[in-house]
Amino acid sequence: MDFVKIYPQDNVAVALRDVGAGERVLVDGESLTALEDIPNGHKIALSPIPQGGDVIKYANRIGLATADIPAGSYVHDHNVQTMANVRRSYAYDRDEDALLPGETGETFQGYRRTGGGAGIRNYLAVIPTVFCANGPLQKIARLAEAEFPANEHFDGVLPLTHPYGCSQTGSDLATTAKTLAGVIRSANFGGVLVVSLGCEMNDLPTLKKYMGPVDERRVKFLVLQESDDEFAEGLALCRELMEQIKEDRREPINLKELHVAVNCGGSDGFSGITANKLVGTLTEELVRRGTTVNMTEVPEMFGAEHLLMNRAVDRRVFEDEVAMIDAYADYFERYGEHVSDNPTQGNKAGGLSTIEEKSLGCIQKGGRCAVTEVLPYGGRATRNGLVLVSGPGNDLTGVTGQIAAGAVLTVFTTGRGTPCGFAGPTFRLSSNSRLAQKKRGWIDFDAGVLLAQPADEALQGFTRQLYDAVLDTCNGAYHTRNEENGYYQMGILRDGVTL
Repeated sequence: MDFVKIYPQDNVAVALRDVGAGERVLVDGESLTALEDIPNGHKIALSPIPQGGDVIKYANRIGLATADIPAGSYVHDHNVQTMANVRRSYAYDRDEDALLPGETGETFQGYRRTGGGAGIRNYLAVIPTVFCANGPLQKIARLAEAEFPANEHFDGVLPLTHPYGCSQTGSDLATTAKTLAGVIRSANFGGVLVVSLGCEMNDLPTLKKYMGPVDERRVKFLVLQESDDEFAEGLALCRELMEQIKEDRREPINLKELHVAVNCGGSDGFSGITANKLVGTLTEELVRRGTTVNMTEVPEMFGAEHLLMNRAVDRRVFEDEVAMIDAYADYFERYGEHVSDNPTQGNKAGGLSTIEEKSLGCIQKGGRCAVTEVLPYGGRATRNGLVLVSGPGNDLTGVTGQIAAGAVLTVFTTGRGTPCGFAGPTFRLSSNSRLAQKKRGWIDFDAGVLLAQPADEALQGFTRQLYDAVLDTCNGAYHTRNEENGYYQMGILRDGVTL
């Protein structure tokens, strides 16, 4: 097989290898001559596409032809124009086949938290209210790590610095505080030391407004300006937290209490066909069992948003989705930018031509699940099933918002490759086997194997393999590459002036 045609309606197909001009190739059982060189992961026209005609992939338009495109031609950003910058109106045409959350007696081995939620790790997190505290925080974390090494029941000390918390105001400051409050409440944290400078805009009274009631045995606060010896005091507070953490043990918890984030970064022409598609079937398996799965990357919904809107569980959720999309369109216009500026150079080198093409591949991670809730950035999920979180395509800020929403595991796909980790375990899939083989220290699961076998025959088996691997991760039997590498970080979405 030389190319893969995803849907019968498509008028383009994706190359499974580098194809030279003049080669006779096989596409969906039909023979075709390639008129130009077509790189691996890029597209060929299956039939003539007139100038102004729709270029169809995933049974949806990914753009308009800017010139006549003969059958066998290379189709990419040189002859395809996005339509994502055109404002659209939406009507709710509910997809009655969208998968609703189910129930199960199945469990995972997790950590039940008294404040709500179920964790899959047991960290001591050290988190600043403001960037000024980053240096002392990291030293306190090193001292605690030396005294309290990881063991079977404790996953280690996790310092999570960030560059914000001061010189902010209004809704921008509120977003920072709300997001940090959500991260602090992560069920993966058996204890949290919050480190404040003392004079920052995001001071403890501001942050605590968004935190709500906390278990004072599990969350401690240190104000550097009020301490005579922040290192001794900080370590003493860590010791108090460890008195609680050391007693924590895994127990069977119903899968309806599990919360997983799905995200992607460094996508290529295979992402929507293999890794995102496979994560979509995983999402379906989890949602059938009542698990909450959240998805973000709103700019990477443009061109595919109508599909998600029609999967809204009711009209209110549909209206929330419309509002989320319109708000992001306003956001781009406010800064004189265009949503079509996404995809990146790397995405295009990997075969993605327009944001519509990227989006249609991106939303595959949600499978055919009904959307049960739409959250603002920094919001907390209250419903089971597939939840949309307003957030950017930027991996770091997007995933941080998903963790603030309650996710304890991030399932992350990539086609170009990325080693980044976030504020907890990140289970990463590659869209192609070349990447999995080259970057074994980054990749947890090779979804490129789907290209070697007919998808309909292989998808169910690989879904089961992925489901088992993800459950092993939740149970603590498997630690992800980012955990092995010690790659953790946190970012926060900003939208405001710097004072």
